[in-house]
Amino acid sequence: MPDYQPFAHLTTPNADLYRAVMGAFVRAKRRFVVHLRPEDVQEELNADLGAVADALGRLKDWGNLRADPDTSRVTTVEDFHRARFLYQLTSEGEAAEHALAAFDEALGRRGALQAVALADIVTQLRALLELAAQPTPDPAKVHLLLRGLVSRFSDLADNAQAFMGSLQRSIDLHDVDVDAFRAYKDQLIDYLERFIKDLVTTGAEIATLVGRLDGTDVDRLLAMAAAREAEDAAPGADDPREAEFTRNIALWRDRWTGLRQWFVSEHQHPSQAKLLRARARAAIPALLQVVSALNERRAGRSDRSADFRTLARWFADAPDEQTMHRLWRAAFGLSSSRHLTVDADTLADRDEHPVTAQTPWHEAPPLLISPQLRKTGSYERRGKPNRIVDRSEQRRALAERAARQAEETEQARRRLLTRRPMKLSEIGLLEPAEFALFLGLLGDALAARRPGQRTVTTTTSDGTLEIRLTALDSGSAEIRTPEGHFQGPDHVLEILDLTATEPEERSA
Repeated sequence: MPDYQPFAHLTTPNADLYRAVMGAFVRAKRRFVVHLRPEDVQEELNADLGAVADALGRLKDWGNLRADPDTSRVTTVEDFHRARFLYQLTSEGEAAEHALAAFDEALGRRGALQAVALADIVTQLRALLELAAQPTPDPAKVHLLLRGLVSRFSDLADNAQAFMGSLQRSIDLHDVDVDAFRAYKDQLIDYLERFIKDLVTTGAEIATLVGRLDGTDVDRLLAMAAAREAEDAAPGADDPREAEFTRNIALWRDRWTGLRQWFVSEHQHPSQAKLLRARARAAIPALLQVVSALNERRAGRSDRSADFRTLARWFADAPDEQTMHRLWRAAFGLSSSRHLTVDADTLADRDEHPVTAQTPWHEAPPLLISPQLRKTGSYERRGKPNRIVDRSEQRRALAERAARQAEETEQARRRLLTRRPMKLSEIGLLEPAEFALFLGLLGDALAARRPGQRTVTTTTSDGTLEIRLTALDSGSAEIRTPEGHFQGPDHVLEILDLTATEPEERSA
């Protein structure tokens, strides 16, 4: 096999010229031009023809280009024997250019938190749910919807990863312009807050739709997509469609599993959306701390890192080791502290030979310190180990309390489910658990409502309840509880159970 070196032109003195020549061939191929003469490359690059010819020859030796004799302009025997070549990209050279283009794109990518992608995913999942309800869905529609869903989800995940990476570099002040950071910090924090809000509301809806699709045999839809892709398999010795279908169905199942794990939390495995939401929330106070640190630097105040750098310079300038020890003790105050700790033998000796409180420490008899205490800073007294405390009774009490609270919460949920849209003034008396859940649902709805919006629809963070709240022009509502009365403007409220399979169950 030839010793191809398609990346050798990157480390040579004329790397810029070689990259420009290869770029000319890539652009030509986009225009469906296969072969180029040296004159064509020279005209496009506006460079010296001799330098271009030498670059073409070197790229041919490295395997990036292929040279074929150019006989189209031969009119004499002398022209035939003169070296004239047509150049075109080799498969190795084209693969190297694709790899370099992907590297450049990934290196300069900033990424974004795409709230629009979340809405698109919801739309596609609803369409898939409608197709799943049909006895014989159209395979073409299923395939196109799944491909669009995977493409949108991949963009969302990749952009979120790139954005959080660039955000972390901004927080660490790596490769970031300090003045530019001060200028756009407010927009960045507002951007994060809006995405977190969209991720809470839309992410819960996506999790609900994914769960409903899992309950409708989503594997049947994945098999349709895999079978449609297997129809284009190239012929071979064995059955190519069967092998292609097996590979495709495994790939589609992995994609669906990735989508589910991104939005649906499992036991001891929180979803990627939940982790992203937590990371974005943690980034906001971190950004504010960066702003505070920048303001302190601009005001001329010293910070800990500057103090440590100054101390390191002092250590580097110290003339001898004794001076370094003195500097260490003066900076950190880590002198010997044997007089602060005693053991049982020392206490017994002090009982036999007491020392008055007026005795200076440097004149008092020395203390007896265990070698283990001197070495590790901890001391274990001799004797039996501590008895293990039996916590089974406490665990049982906690389990009973958790079960009782879960039962009260479930009863409160059933109490608050509405059979029809009703006013807040019609709710009446609520028990403490019911009132606490009601306040949480009301807070979710009011937080999702935007200025000027009269009707809002949102879901709880676990995706089990849907709340629809409509403001009224007049009237007030009063909800009574054992602890007091809750008053405010009247609204029309509707609470639906999204886990129910039938409409009657949702309002029951």
